[in-house]
Amino acid sequence: MQTILVCDDDKEIVEAIDIYLQQEGYHVLKAYDGEEALEILKQNEVHLLIIDVMMPRLDGIRATLKIREESSIPIIILSAKTEDADKILGLNIGADDYVEKPFNPLELVARVKSQLRRYTQLGNATETSAAVYQVGGLSINDDLKEVTVDGEYVKLTPIEYNILLLLVKNQGKVFSINQIYESIWNEDAIGADNTVAVHIRHIREKIEINPKEPRYLKVVWGVGYKIDKI
Repeated sequence: MQTILVCDDDKEIVEAIDIYLQQEGYHVLKAYDGEEALEILKQNEVHLLIIDVMMPRLDGIRATLKIREESSIPIIILSAKTEDADKILGLNIGADDYVEKPFNPLELVARVKSQLRRYTQLGNATETSAAVYQVGGLSINDDLKEVTVDGEYVKLTPIEYNILLLLVKNQGKVFSINQIYESIWNEDAIGADNTVAVHIRHIREKIEINPKEPRYLKVVWGVGYKIDKI
């Protein structure tokens, strides 16, 4: 049984999410501020975190930053803020998804399932012959779900890994933002520009020596992104 930690200072929201997640067979842990969430994460195996932005003691932004120092579990941020800047901030700090309040509980459950599916697939290593994709010094072992650059291990979130794998497996092919979003998120690309752009930037920061002059992950202005054949 997969465990989900729900963190929000509004106890009614936590209880409502708990009901829907338990109906889907998930084990739910509850926290009401960021400090409490961090303690629970230290003491329990958690597969996904749903966390609110505005909370006492330690807010969702700072809590996510601390979690990302040690863990790559999927994180879905909840917030009543609807500005694009707030959504980008959430993604910038390492969140995998962002849901605006008020939200449809069924949509939240669907996003939980989607994130857990990606995270589970990312962790499923096999002992069969390795599927290794190589571009210059960039290497992806898709059986072990490992990425290295010039022999150095690179830690990616599940979303970042899947975007990079998509591009590396199709070297030289240009993918539009909508194509990337629909391939990775498995949903219509509505307002996908900022979401994809933030993840692309994170990938570049991790695999490129100079992200401003990328060797691997290139932008084709007005069209999309690609991994050049080297």
